[in-house]
Amino acid sequence: MTEKVFGMLGLMRRASAIVPGEDKAAEAVRAGKGKLLLLAEDVADNARRKAENLAAGRSVALVPLPFDRAALGDALGLGSCSVAAVTDLGFAQAFADLLAAQWPERYTELAESVRRRKEKADRRKLQKGSKRVGTRRTKV
Repeated sequence: MTEKVFGMLGLMRRASAIVPGEDKAAEAVRAGKGKLLLLAEDVADNARRKAENLAAGRSVALVPLPFDRAALGDALGLGSCSVAAVTDLGFAQAFADLLAAQWPERYTELAESVRRRKEKADRRKLQKGSKRVGTRRTKV
């Protein structure tokens, strides 16, 4: 089952739905694009505090992973990675569901939270519809 989690991380990397690295992940969260903030098991205390402060005032879930930096980096195709931000809500839901299936006592609440956010976003998209904003220019 751990292979599925690593496979999902690699898939998110290929789809550009995850931003690896402490600084780039922080930029994504500040810009409002980050949905999940993933932390490696052996992340430095300074990086952990920075990630906790970053996620505190925003609607970003902080997810401590049961993998070390080397394993997370290998899954993302990097040498080592301690922090990463998932930027797509669909991938975030799928990843949280995989974690909850593997470690239910630790990640079930996270999976429910992400599922509620995804449902809310889907409802907003349906309510908006495909209304055109503005007017269309035509050549004379």
